[in-house]
Amino acid sequence: MHRLERLLRPRSIAVFGGAQAAAVVAQSIKMGFAGEIWPVHPTKDEVAGRKAYRSVAELPGAPDAAFVGVNRHLTIEVIKALAERGAGGAVCFAAGFLETEAYDEDGERLQAELVAAAGRMPIIGPNCYGLINYADGALLWPDQHGGIRLAEGGRGVAIITQSSNIAINMTMQKRGLPIAFLMTAGNQAQTGLSEMALGLIEDDRVTSLGLHIEAFDSVAGFENLAARARELKKPIIAMKVGRSEQARQATVSHTASLAGSDAASGAFLKRLGIARVDSIPAFIEALKLLHVTGPLPGYRLSSMSCSGGEASVMADSAEGRWVNFPVLTDTHRAHVKSTLGPLVAVANPLDYHTFIWNNEPAMTATFTAMVSGGFDLNMLVLDFPRPDRCSDTDWWATLRAFESALKTNKAQGAIVSSLPENLPEEYTAGLMARGMVPLFGISEAMDAAQAAAFIGWAWRQPQAQPIDTSASGAPAGDHITPDEAEAKARLIEAGLPVPRGERAGNAVEAVISSMALGFPVALKALGVTHKSELGAVRLNLRDAESVSTAAHDLDPLGTGLYVERMVRDGVAELLVGFTRDPMFGAVMTLGTGGVLVELLRDSVTLMLPATRDDIEAALRGLRLFPLLEGYRGRPKADVAAAIDAISGIAAFVQQNAGEIEELDINPLIVCAQGKGAWIADALLVLGEKKNV
Repeated sequence: MHRLERLLRPRSIAVFGGAQAAAVVAQSIKMGFAGEIWPVHPTKDEVAGRKAYRSVAELPGAPDAAFVGVNRHLTIEVIKALAERGAGGAVCFAAGFLETEAYDEDGERLQAELVAAAGRMPIIGPNCYGLINYADGALLWPDQHGGIRLAEGGRGVAIITQSSNIAINMTMQKRGLPIAFLMTAGNQAQTGLSEMALGLIEDDRVTSLGLHIEAFDSVAGFENLAARARELKKPIIAMKVGRSEQARQATVSHTASLAGSDAASGAFLKRLGIARVDSIPAFIEALKLLHVTGPLPGYRLSSMSCSGGEASVMADSAEGRWVNFPVLTDTHRAHVKSTLGPLVAVANPLDYHTFIWNNEPAMTATFTAMVSGGFDLNMLVLDFPRPDRCSDTDWWATLRAFESALKTNKAQGAIVSSLPENLPEEYTAGLMARGMVPLFGISEAMDAAQAAAFIGWAWRQPQAQPIDTSASGAPAGDHITPDEAEAKARLIEAGLPVPRGERAGNAVEAVISSMALGFPVALKALGVTHKSELGAVRLNLRDAESVSTAAHDLDPLGTGLYVERMVRDGVAELLVGFTRDPMFGAVMTLGTGGVLVELLRDSVTLMLPATRDDIEAALRGLRLFPLLEGYRGRPKADVAAAIDAISGIAAFVQQNAGEIEELDINPLIVCAQGKGAWIADALLVLGEKKNV
C-alpha cells in the first residue's frame, strides 16, 4: 500500500479549526462522503451538524485523514498528537512557515518543528488548501470548488498544483474535464509533489495526471513517477512556470545566457516523457484529450469543416508545431472527392462546403472517406450557435455523421470549437461517451494533440537513464577561469580534438611558434573572455609578418598570446556548452555557434548522461542542421565526428563534475566529411572541487 493511501482515500476524516474546518465538514457532507467525519473543537458540541470532540485523544479512532486549520503554532501540536494516535495523514492549512523566511525568522524553524512532529505520518503542506477526492466525495478543502463527484465506476484525471488559487480556478472550468482528484502541494515540507503524484496514479479511477509545477521536489522522485506512469500507461502533462525567470544572469559564457533553469526544466520533462504545455487552457484540453484517447500514436492530423476560413485557420495553427496535416495521397483524395460535388477542392484540412450540410448520409460518406486515411487524430471544427437566440438542431446530424465515420474506421476524433464559448459544457460528457473529445479553441486543440503525440513518441523510445546529479547543489563561491591555453591542455589530455597550439610570451615567440605549427594560424590574446567582441583574435594569418603585426596589436589586450593551427574546410560552427544547475547537475547546451549565439538562439538543452542518439536527435532539431547535410550543394559535414566530439566533451564534464562550473566550446568547427570536428575555442570556469 502506498504511504499516502489512507490520506488520499480516507474512510474517516478528522477536522480541526474554526470557519475553514466547518467548511470542510459541510463540503464533505454535501459531496456525499460515506465515511466518518469527526470535527474537533475546544468549545463547540457540534460542527455543521456533526458531533464535535475536544481533542485528538477523544476521537473514536485514528482518523485516516485530517484537515488541520488552526494557527501555525497550534498546528504543530495537533500534528504531533495525530502522529502519536496513528492517523493516516494530514493537510496543514496554516501559513507562516518556510515561505515567510525572507521576513520572518521563525518560519524556517517552525517548519522544521512541524516535520519533526509528524514523524512518519504523511503531511501535505503547510500553506496549502489540501485535497479534493471527487471519486469518493472526501474533501479536505476549506473553500468553494466547482467540481462534481464522479459517477459510480467513473474515471477522471488527477491534478496537483502548487497554487491553491489556480486549483480553485481549475475546478471552476466549464470545459467538461472530469476530475477525480485535485491536490495542492504548498511548501512540500515533508511530502513532495512527485510522491503525491505517485499516490494518485495508483488509483484505477485516474486516467492521466496534470502537474502545475513551480519547483521540482526531487529529481529521483520525478524519475520514479515517470517510470511508474509509463508502466501504468497513465500519461502526464506539466505546466512548469518560471519561463521568464532569469535564474542565471548572463555570466562569462555564451552557454549561461542560453541554459537557464527553464531550459533545464524543459529538457528534464522531455527526458521523462512528460509533455509540457504553457497555459491553463492548454493544460485542461490536453488532459481531456488524454483522458479519452490516451497518448496518440503519431503527429498526423486531419481536419474537416464547412468553411474555407476555418480550414485555413486550422492549417496555419499547425505551422511551427510537430503536429501536421499531411497531404492526401492521390487514392485517398479521389476517394473523398467521390463523395463531394465537382466544386469542392479536396485537401487536408478539408473544407467540405455547405453543399452537404444537414444531409446526414452525404456527410457520413464524406467523413468516413476522409477519416479512412489512418490519421492519428481526426478533427471536426464545429462551433455551436448560442442557445438563447438560435437553434442547434441541425448540428446533431453532423455529430452523428462524424461519430459513424470514427466507428467505421476505428479512429480517434475530436470536436474542435474555434471559440471556447461555442461548445456548451452540457454536451461534453455525452460527446466523450460517444468517442468524440470536445476541445475548446483551435490553438489549445493543437497544443493538446501535440502533447498527446509527444507522449506516444516518448513511450516508444527506450526509457532514459537516471540523470547524473553528482554536480548538483549550490555553485561554489570562488571561481577560477583558466586561460584558453590551460583549458585546451586539459581537453587535449582528455583525448579531445583540439588543433595544435602553443603559448607565446611575445611577438617573436608567436612568430617562431607559428612557423613550427605551419601556416595559416590563428592568434589570440589570452585571459580575454569574449575575444571576438574585443577584437582579441586574428584568423587566417598566412606568414610571419602578419603574425608579428597581429601579435603587437593583441599583446596589450591580455595576459599573453596563443598561436594555433587554423581549422580548414569548416562547414558549420556549433556551440557545445555545459553549466552546473543546482537541481540537475551538469546540463548540456547544443546550438548554432559563432559570434551570433545569443542573437540566433538556435539551441537545445540536454541532461547528462546523453547517448549518441540523444545528441544526434538534438543536432537534427537545430535550424542549422540542413547546413550539416550539405544545404544547396554545399559540402556535407562530418556529423559522426561532431557527435564523437560532443560525446567526448560530455564525458570529460561528467568525469570532472565536482569542479566544473561552466564549459563553453564556441565554436566546435565541423569540417567536411572525413575531416573531423575541432574545438576552436574553449572557456572553462572552475569552482572549488567537491567530493562526488
